[in-house]
Amino acid sequence: MTSPLETLEPALLWRHFDTIRRIPRPSKHEERIRAAVAAWAAERGFTTTADPTGNLVVKVPASAGHEGAPAVVLQGHLDMVCEKNSDVDHDFMSRGIEVEVAGDWVQAKGTTLGADNGIGVAAAMAVADDPQLVHGPLELLFTIDEETGLTGAKELDASMLSGRLMLNLDTEEDGSVYFGCAGGADSIGRLATPRRTGLLGSVPAKLTVRGLRGGHSGLNIIDNRGNAIKLATRILLAALEQGVELDLVSIDGGSKHNAIPRECFAVCRVGAGELERLRAVAAACLADFREEFGASDPELEVVVDALADDAALQEVLNVHARDRLLRLLDGLPHGVLAMSREVPGLVETSNNLAVVATEGSQATITVSYRSSVMPALYAVRRQVDSIFRQAGAEVRTKDAYPGWKPNPLSPIVQTTCRVYERLFGAAPGLKAIHAGLECGLLIEKAPGMDVASIGPQIENAHSPDERVQISSVQKFYRHLGAVLEELA
Repeated sequence: MTSPLETLEPALLWRHFDTIRRIPRPSKHEERIRAAVAAWAAERGFTTTADPTGNLVVKVPASAGHEGAPAVVLQGHLDMVCEKNSDVDHDFMSRGIEVEVAGDWVQAKGTTLGADNGIGVAAAMAVADDPQLVHGPLELLFTIDEETGLTGAKELDASMLSGRLMLNLDTEEDGSVYFGCAGGADSIGRLATPRRTGLLGSVPAKLTVRGLRGGHSGLNIIDNRGNAIKLATRILLAALEQGVELDLVSIDGGSKHNAIPRECFAVCRVGAGELERLRAVAAACLADFREEFGASDPELEVVVDALADDAALQEVLNVHARDRLLRLLDGLPHGVLAMSREVPGLVETSNNLAVVATEGSQATITVSYRSSVMPALYAVRRQVDSIFRQAGAEVRTKDAYPGWKPNPLSPIVQTTCRVYERLFGAAPGLKAIHAGLECGLLIEKAPGMDVASIGPQIENAHSPDERVQISSVQKFYRHLGAVLEELA
């Protein structure tokens, strides 16, 4: 079958990305992707090692005459965020990603693309295959489960690595060199939601909030995009405040801790004759939302549909549980909480109200928070914990991962910037990022590791609008090759 990627340059990089995107996901610890990478390495005679967690290191010999150069680690992660629009029929477990070329961009068809971090993985493999590139010894480090909590980086057996120079290939901004990132953590609250039988004569209805852009909860949090969970909650509370007779059957929104929720669905029961009142409240709220979020989320939709009644829709949250849940969702913070006092334009601290799911007599809520200042991160964790506990929820916090402290005097950062300026005639942007790159953890695991991060232009990662710019991939690959030659 002809691939839309087969004519793109650099051919080696796109060929590897084409292979990666065809592999069904997700699987436990990305076993299918790891097997494909290991098979590729074996075909070329490269030495491959794996640690018990599932991370891979592929050792690539130096170009002839450069065997004495210091080893350079090229690092990327094998997993991706699997998100799709609700009206798209796609099973990540059985099908690869369907892609198309639109002008200067590669994008998927209603799903995430996996350019984050498939392009980085493909670039490392292409470098190893490219006879035109000059480089010293390379150690290709492919970590697992980055998107679900940086598990691979946390559990890395660093004895697999000898190099202490590392290029992380997970940056998503053309023309930039990143030298710092935020740390982060998740909290999961579980709220008991006792039920009762719905009121006699009430009818079921479904409130849908959709069409939001969502995006990466670190990179896009500064864009002030709408959060579907927050907006659905606001509609339901507005209806109750205006006297609509409303019981809640369920509210479900978001699916990933590191993605801003794009859709939320609330099933409720309203009194006889109250359906049109609920629609009127929803329409008024939609007008407010468009005034508030119109520029950032122009495709926002709010729909109230009548449902056919059945036994599964008869059981509703009791009034106290309904109110506790909605007030909890309303009270949890979402968005930018503080801007950096040291790096202009950098988000320091943020929180993402990521997921709500109701099942049986329990609601589960996931929030994800980030900060480049660890005391601020712990303060948000305490705030979130307090809000959960005030609502009567049990809360569990996942271990925090460290940030990567910016060091503009780092030798590899300076080399990476100098090479970029020589190639393209202008200095790159030297930046820290409000996202959870693995660099901080990897530096902890391998003390003395000197790191810079580069990548092409990837937009709307973690959402079905994800896309990667073809011309920036060409620049990225050229830059990567020139840095490796400089280090050799």
